Amino acid sequence: MRDDRTGQIVVIFLSRRTVADDAGYAEAAEAMASLAATQPGYRGIESTRGPDGLGITLSFWADEAAALAWRDHPEHKVIRDTGRALWYESYEVIVCAAQRSYAWERAGEKARDRG
Repeated sequence: MRDDRTGQIVVIFLSRRTVADDAGYAEAAEAMASLAATQPGYRGIESTRGPDGLGITLSFWADEAAALAWRDHPEHKVIRDTGRALWYESYEVIVCAAQRSYAWERAGEKARDRG
């Protein structure tokens, strides 16, 4: 079962990809996920991309300071600039705090309301 997300900062990254450089994009995405996981306050990441090109990535952080430190990380900035120049048609970033957290899994068929 996943950790309780209540109180965490959630950075929502909505993006539309270009058709350019899929291999470079995949390599950069993997590198950024690995680097983010080493940052203080990192709590996890979930990501998906639909056939229409819409990508949704949620990154979870212990607090606002940790989320801002990731935003300002020099390697992340380089990849962000490359994304603007090459990989993205557009993107939007939304930052919010998780007010409640719910989880359910079939194994025990238990729902937990943690907020």
